[in-house]
Amino acid sequence: MQLEKYSLGIGDRFGQEGGAQLRAFQKAEQNGAVVVPVWNKSFREHSLIGTRPEDVRLEADNAVRAGNWRHGYYVDADHIGMKTVDAFIAASNFFTLDVADFIGLPAPDADVAAFVRDMASFRGALRIPGIETAFEVTDAVLEKIGRHYLVAVSEAGRTFRHIAAAKGAENFVTEVSADETTEPQLPFELFFMLGALAREKIPAQTIAPKFSGKFLKGIDYVGDVRTFEREFDSDLAVVKHAINVFGLPASLKLSVHTGSDKFSLYPVIRRAIQKHDAGLHLKTAGTTWLEEVIGVALSGPAGLAVSKRIYIDALSRYDELCKPYATVVEIDKTKLPAPATVASWSAEQFVSRLRHDQTNRDYSVDLRQLVHVSFKLAAEMGDEFRKALGDASEIAGRCVMDNLYERHIRPLFLGT
Repeated sequence: MQLEKYSLGIGDRFGQEGGAQLRAFQKAEQNGAVVVPVWNKSFREHSLIGTRPEDVRLEADNAVRAGNWRHGYYVDADHIGMKTVDAFIAASNFFTLDVADFIGLPAPDADVAAFVRDMASFRGALRIPGIETAFEVTDAVLEKIGRHYLVAVSEAGRTFRHIAAAKGAENFVTEVSADETTEPQLPFELFFMLGALAREKIPAQTIAPKFSGKFLKGIDYVGDVRTFEREFDSDLAVVKHAINVFGLPASLKLSVHTGSDKFSLYPVIRRAIQKHDAGLHLKTAGTTWLEEVIGVALSGPAGLAVSKRIYIDALSRYDELCKPYATVVEIDKTKLPAPATVASWSAEQFVSRLRHDQTNRDYSVDLRQLVHVSFKLAAEMGDEFRKALGDASEIAGRCVMDNLYERHIRPLFLGT
C-alpha cells in the first residue's frame, strides 16, 4: 500500500463530520490538488469519548461511499505502541508508531557497536544534496546517535512486525513519530535515524520529526519562522537522500504533527515542498471539534447555551482537562473570561473569541485552547450534546468544511 503524495490527517471527536470533511478534499480536487484524507483518532481520545476504532472506520467508509470519492483514504491508529495497538489492527490501514517515550533510553553496547559498523561508510564529511554544510561523522558521533535512538527504533520494529503478522506488511501505511521529544533532531541525526529504520526493515512512508518552536493545540506556531524554514528545508533534503541511500520507500515524506492552524508556517511549507517536489502529510489536531462548538453556538439559543456551558464547566475542571495535554497547551489563566461574562455574550461574541481569526481583536488563544481540550465534557453531556450537534448539523458542517479547505488545504496545497 503506497500513500499518495499529499495527505491530511483529520480528527473528528464525535464522528459526525465525515461528509463535511470529505467535501473539503473534493473541493481541493476540483481546484487542482489531490489530497487524500487520513481519519485519525488516538487511544486517549477513544477512551475519553467512549468510541472504538471501528467507529472511525465506519465513518470514513460511509463518507467515501456517500461522496463517491475516487481516490485513496486511510484510517490512522494514531500514536500507538505495543500496549495499545491490538484494538486498532482490524479497523486501521495507517499506523502512527509513537516511539517518543523510548528516545534517549540507552541501547545495549552490542547493538550500538553493530550500528556503528553498519554506518561506517559515512565516516568523514557527510554531504547531503540540498544542504550546504557538511556534517563531520566519527565513530563517536555514530555511537551517540545509536545510544539515543536505537531503543526507539527497535520498539518501532517490534510494533511494525506485530501489525504485519496480523495484516500483511503490504496492507498498511507506517508512520514513525519522533516529534514528542524535548529537542529537535538535527539533519544528520534524522538521516541516521532513517538509516536505523531501514536496518530494522521498517518501510516507513512518513516520518514525524521534532521541529524547533512550539506546536500548541489549535493555535498558530510559536517560534522563529525562519528557523523552522531552515529545519524543514534541510529535513526534506535528508528524506530525499535517505530514500536513495537506504532504500526506503519512494513515498517517504515528512509528517507535521499538531499541524492544524499553523497558519504562519503554511507558506513556508508550501514553498519548500514545491522546491523539492516533495510530498507532505499534515496531521490536524481537534480543529473539527472546535468548528462544531462554533456551529452549535451559531445554531440558536439552545445551542449557544450548550457551547457556553462547555467552556464554563471547563473552568472548574481546568487542571483535569489540561493535564493530559500539558506539553501542548499554554494558557494564561488570568486571561480566561469569567463565567458571568461568558453567560452574557451573544453567539457572535462567543464565536469571535473562539474562532481562529487573528485579525479579530476579540480572538482569544487562551479560551480557544481550553475549549480545545474540553471535548470530554461534551461527551459527558451524552444525548444533550449529540442533539445540539444534530440540530446544528448544517451550519456545523459548513464551518468544518470551510475551515478545512479555506484555512488548511488551500494555502498548503494550492498556494492561494
